[in-house]
Amino acid sequence: MLRNRPLQMGNARESVVRKMGRRWIYGMMAIFAGLSSCEKTRATDAPKAIPVPVGGALELVAVSFNIRNENEGDTDQRAWHERIVETVKMVRRMSPDVLGVQEMKHGQAADLRASLPDYEFFGIGREDGKKEGEYAGIFYRADRFQIDFSDSGTFWLSATPEIPGSKTWGNDLPRAATWLRLTDRSTGRGFYVFNTHWDHRHQGSREKAAMLMAERIDQRKQPGEPVVLLGDFNAVEKNPAVAYLGGKSVELAGANRLWKTGLIDTYQKIHASEKNRRTLHLWRGSREGGLKVDHILVSKGAKVVAATIVADREPFASDHFPVSARVIFP
Repeated sequence: MLRNRPLQMGNARESVVRKMGRRWIYGMMAIFAGLSSCEKTRATDAPKAIPVPVGGALELVAVSFNIRNENEGDTDQRAWHERIVETVKMVRRMSPDVLGVQEMKHGQAADLRASLPDYEFFGIGREDGKKEGEYAGIFYRADRFQIDFSDSGTFWLSATPEIPGSKTWGNDLPRAATWLRLTDRSTGRGFYVFNTHWDHRHQGSREKAAMLMAERIDQRKQPGEPVVLLGDFNAVEKNPAVAYLGGKSVELAGANRLWKTGLIDTYQKIHASEKNRRTLHLWRGSREGGLKVDHILVSKGAKVVAATIVADREPFASDHFPVSARVIFP
């Protein structure tokens, strides 16, 4: 299995922070006092002690956020150097323990890691398994969790999942998934986080991606530990690929299939009757309609305390609204 390490800031492209000049820097300092882009001040150097929950329950705030890639076609308020402030504000507002991001490119990952010093980042580019292309990476709280590098990595959603950049299921772009195993320092409990970004055009690719995701979740080294699955599936809850992961019997890839493990759809658990659940708002800022393509699924037995589509107003951090869930694993 391909083994990857958190992004190293020393190898990142010159960050937006340095590009934008003093005015931008002073604005960031005023909004986010105490944040630093220097590796020496990262939260890994901070004390790790936190209160121990009664009964050893594992409580998490999980977030999935398609942050919109940095590209020349996005100008004015949609340009990344304008959006980064709103993005960091949004993350601080949600205060996740684990955060799955989709679409980000290497420079964006570097900028966010510099702006979120209390988080560590794990992920690689989907084009070459290094820095090229979009990331489906994971941020996690450095003071709370310890990563197990021997049980973490990236695989590609293809018939050759260990080959970086591979695409064999009809999708034009490579698609990937990142996973890691974390241990909660306060309870000693381990759990897995999977984060993925499925194809936006090819249904056959999404269906095979769902089957591969289920297979990899079942193959985890510690099968008794819970799972958090984050991602932009480019599909709504009723899509067979998404329904399959939720433990529904569906017609998938030419056959009737049922994944016995099945996961809980956190938003559906709390808001089953909600009709306006759009997350892909395409810069319009509207939640009207059912176009919810961003999801958080968790292992059976979890108590879903809250699930939210975190809407914002202009200037938008992304063309997607992030989704958040607070869950307790007894």
